[in-house]
Amino acid sequence: MQNEFSRVNLLLGGDMFKRLQRIKVIIFGLGGVGSWCAESLVRSGVCHITLVDSDRVDVTNINRQLPATSSTVGQVKVDVMKNRLMDINPDAEIMAIRRFYTEETADEFDLSQYDYVIDAIDSLKDKALLILRATNSGAKLFSSMGAALKVDAGKISVAEFWKVQGCPLAAALRRKFKRSGQFPRRKFKCVYSPELFRNRGAQPEKSVLNGNIDVNNLDSVDMNAIKAQINGTIAHTTAIFGFRLAGLVIEDLL
Repeated sequence: MQNEFSRVNLLLGGDMFKRLQRIKVIIFGLGGVGSWCAESLVRSGVCHITLVDSDRVDVTNINRQLPATSSTVGQVKVDVMKNRLMDINPDAEIMAIRRFYTEETADEFDLSQYDYVIDAIDSLKDKALLILRATNSGAKLFSSMGAALKVDAGKISVAEFWKVQGCPLAAALRRKFKRSGQFPRRKFKCVYSPELFRNRGAQPEKSVLNGNIDVNNLDSVDMNAIKAQINGTIAHTTAIFGFRLAGLVIEDLL
């Protein structure tokens, strides 16, 4: 029979497609990377996905993030993404959780109930925490390193975390782990690019560090204002990061 997933069945086979339908995936971060990863997984037949993000769609997201359009500005990202994914596959089970992943909230997430954890978090501290927690669970982790300041899609690669080269975010994470004496319990693969393109425009005035985040009152948080620096991004590279993460899940099952 011809249906929305017949081409996936043709490529991967019926048994593999049934496995795709059974796995459980949790994605942390629905920005320019995580949103495209979620879309790719659902279009490939993954039915059980949990989406975690604290933010609303901002006008500055439109250049690269899947849920961001002129009509969705101001809406909660996880809700927009859930509606879109359910429109692709109405039989899918999509859970939308509007939450920061921090030391304060990490215990709310039982990562061991998932087969795969996708890390598309920007914050260094929270990303490190998720890596430690995920590699200490039974789930398999795939992580996105820095996708900003990238233009050359041909340089986007995959490597085991400790072998990632040329990525400032990966280097900062390794330094953090070494300083703390806490290390990931298992190896995990990362999507990264060694390209170091520089911003050519002026920094937005909002790029000031403000660490005061009330995780229980998310609408009071200006996401742009809590970043130490805002770096330039473009759709084709951030999306490829997300697609590579989705591909890692498929390849692992194969």
